[in-house]
Amino acid sequence: MNKEKDYINPTNAAKAYIKTIKDKIIDKQAGNLFRDLKWIKLEGVSENKSDFFPTVLTGEGEKVLLLHGFDSCFLEYRRLTPFLKKNNKLIIPDLYGFGFCPRSSGNKYGFKYLIKHLNSVLDYFSEDQTIGIIGASMGGALALELARQNPKKIKKLLLLSPAGLAGKNPKIPWPLNHFGAYFLSQPFVRRGLCRQAFADPTKSVGPAEEQIASIHLKVPGWQASLAEFAAEGGVSNCGLPKPSQPLKIILGKHDRIIPKNEKEETKRIYKSNIQIAINSGHLPHIEEPELVAQTWELLK
Repeated sequence: MNKEKDYINPTNAAKAYIKTIKDKIIDKQAGNLFRDLKWIKLEGVSENKSDFFPTVLTGEGEKVLLLHGFDSCFLEYRRLTPFLKKNNKLIIPDLYGFGFCPRSSGNKYGFKYLIKHLNSVLDYFSEDQTIGIIGASMGGALALELARQNPKKIKKLLLLSPAGLAGKNPKIPWPLNHFGAYFLSQPFVRRGLCRQAFADPTKSVGPAEEQIASIHLKVPGWQASLAEFAAEGGVSNCGLPKPSQPLKIILGKHDRIIPKNEKEETKRIYKSNIQIAINSGHLPHIEEPELVAQTWELLK
């Protein structure tokens, strides 16, 4: 067997997979994001020097970095993008080890690698300008840590139903981590989680939402990287210390994803910074995108 001949570049594999699906996307706003997708070279992130990382670039104005949640991708911001791109330059990366990112042999996955990737993204796009951050679910916890590490680069933060601010996740040992990742790949699990994320799934969830919830699962390395992320303990206990930048948190009134004790602890820590989206579950940026956009523009 010729190993060089059989080797498939992970970036090319991810691009090839996207090419097979992008014209089959049901949701037109999601299709628009694929058209704005770029592949950027980031230094010091991957063991594979030929890796490029998927990032949506769209809009004009002040720069805003948008961070998606756990086991998701840039398509999570399909509803919010049209409202924000009028006045902002949007930077929407797939988080390291998630979405359509290449998973190269030898790469490690976990909280510190997510932050390493995001610091590289920040360096790539900041150009001596401050950047705002919007983070959803796990992306909210990452936004807090990134803001603490970069007080001069990050201008303000908006967290949407943030996860991982309180509590401590256990490290999931082998083989349970692989079993968990396999379980998450099952269609009935994806459908159930998709419905659970919305305030009113009977009105909000259809074939388009279910397609997007699972669209990245066939990217090579998806299960292995998710299993390693679980083995490292995921993202948790990121709520403190508070960052120095202006900050707002939007919580969905009908959020059934974030555990009750974590929601209560988030409210206790950030009570003066919290706003409730009364028609949202775990996804205010999808269910009430205009409210999220207005909150962002008013945040000073």
